[in-house]
Amino acid sequence: MEAGLVQILEGALLAAGEPLSVQRMALLFEENERPSKDDIRAAIKLVEERCEDRGYELVQVASGYRFQVRQDLAAWVGRLWQERPARYSRALMETLSLIAYRQPITRGEIEEIRGVAVSTNIIKTLLEREWVRVVGHRDVPGRPAMYATTRQFLDYFNLKSLDQLPPLAEIKELDNLSGELALEVPEQASDADAASDGEGEASQSGTETEDTETPDDDQSALEDADYAEQDSRQD
Repeated sequence: MEAGLVQILEGALLAAGEPLSVQRMALLFEENERPSKDDIRAAIKLVEERCEDRGYELVQVASGYRFQVRQDLAAWVGRLWQERPARYSRALMETLSLIAYRQPITRGEIEEIRGVAVSTNIIKTLLEREWVRVVGHRDVPGRPAMYATTRQFLDYFNLKSLDQLPPLAEIKELDNLSGELALEVPEQASDADAASDGEGEASQSGTETEDTETPDDDQSALEDADYAEQDSRQD
């Protein structure tokens, strides 16, 4: 493997600011000098090996490959920024988890499982972050929207596919799931407890209401691709 190819891919991955698929890397070259996909994958392997014992690593996520700081260094690297890291309410986590594991799923089905009304702000936050999207409408009265996770959701949580989600059989509590997905949860009681404020008030629908925190940071990812096309795009 030529060192030049390895260096080119390293430079592209550093400059891209987003994951690069093998196909995208191939397009960096003119057609008459374009390396094969096997050569690119071999070069990627060398790039990955070069990252050993460094403060960053090369990881593969749903959209391709990217450099990122090693997770065990986050406590130090995070001090470069003064803004408070994103914090997620239990309500948002439960809603996102149900979408991830039961997709496609409607808002009403989420409410039926959780036993509380889903805040509009939660759905809005998940849609704005492009972690979920509407994939259709249930063929029932009212035709409610059906939600599913996106490739941006996989990228954010360092997942190549939904198969890498921790098995539900291994998750006993919500806190265990937050650890698996590297989520930070506020140190407060459940969302229903926060919303009730000791008075036990119910919503108009007769179910408990919930309170949620909107994440402070704003991630943007501009790729909307079906999971069915994932492997072909990466190749």
